[in-house]
Amino acid sequence: MAAPSELRVSKDRKLLTVTFPGHAPFELPAEMLRVLSPSAEVQGHSPEQRVTVPNKRNVTILKVEPVGNYAVRITFDDFHDTGIFTWAYLATLGIEKAERWQGYLDELEEKGLSRG
Repeated sequence: MAAPSELRVSKDRKLLTVTFPGHAPFELPAEMLRVLSPSAEVQGHSPEQRVTVPNKRNVTILKVEPVGNYAVRITFDDFHDTGIFTWAYLATLGIEKAERWQGYLDELEEKGLSRG
């Protein structure tokens, strides 16, 4: 996946807009990025270890830093910063936004957890 032509954090810091060349922009909420972080802390080292992260409704993005030419590290206001969001993963989140978000909401309900 080519690098995005633009990454823009909204003024309220709750939305990251990612624009890839030749594609419409993807608007990715901070909450979604946080709970679907590619970090080992969230994803685990196998599917069985994956964690459903509750109570992140009001999380915001503190900063977005480049990692080489292939990704960014996003630091959230809860100080989670271990996820490396590759261009491919950001594109996947944009393309599969509705399905992935609904999957997260379903997991919260199944586990009796809240968005907070």
